[in-house]
Amino acid sequence: MSFASQFRSGRAVSAMTFVLAVVACGALSGPVSIAAQAQAPPKSAPKAAPKAAPTAKAEDPEALPSPRAIIDRHLAAVGGRKIIMAHTSTHATGTVTIAGSGMAGKFELFSAKPNLALLKVTIGGIGDVVEGFDGTVAWNRSPMTGPMLSQGKELEQKRFDADYYADLHDPARYASMKTVEKTLFDGRFCYKISLVRKEGGEDFDFYEVASGLKAGSLATRDTPMGSITATQVQTDYKKFGDVLQPSVLKQTAMGIQQVLTFTSIEYDKVDRSVFELPAEIKALVK
Repeated sequence: MSFASQFRSGRAVSAMTFVLAVVACGALSGPVSIAAQAQAPPKSAPKAAPKAAPTAKAEDPEALPSPRAIIDRHLAAVGGRKIIMAHTSTHATGTVTIAGSGMAGKFELFSAKPNLALLKVTIGGIGDVVEGFDGTVAWNRSPMTGPMLSQGKELEQKRFDADYYADLHDPARYASMKTVEKTLFDGRFCYKISLVRKEGGEDFDFYEVASGLKAGSLATRDTPMGSITATQVQTDYKKFGDVLQPSVLKQTAMGIQQVLTFTSIEYDKVDRSVFELPAEIKALVK
């Protein structure tokens, strides 16, 4: 949900996990939290993204593919582990709309190995919302809150989500990984994988049975507004450079849905100076 884990698969999608934690989960000053503070969700607010519904007949867990097999199949489908690891940075741009609010804008996302990330979202009528992680300090700045730092568990979650190669799902990052079931997610039959993070907390990823591509995720993160669960649906896969990426993300949290559409994704052109802390953030760091 950072303006998430982070798009995964190649770096744009991995960075959309970061997007997920920042924006969709409403961390501090993300567009979703701003929208929630600016107005209560209307009665006609869009329904939350489809929750995974179990199939009528439960499957024998022993008959399900292993998490590693499912993840590796996805990596192969989007270009391959070797190609993904060959990239060291990503710059993505696109548009964002917040359903039911009339709010829209654009975003720009930078990320680089090992765990650097910077997101800038510009929303009409609000201004710029910026969040970043320089490998040590997680911070954000918005017209409504001013500059702020992430601390404690929230900081650790930002560090986890900012991993540039998060979509590879290194087993060292998890206490456990398990294929839970074959189920419906966003109207598609998917394998549901449980990912229990070593620092605590459980996420769920969904991969299409037919194509092997990732269909979305469910993730819960701690924020200043409390623990928030966000649903992310990934569709419209397109080739950006040498990696197949979902070009549309639908993220739902707190009853508010935002749609992110990627217009460009470039690799290995990010100047690392972009991740340097702004002066007002440096002033907060002790």
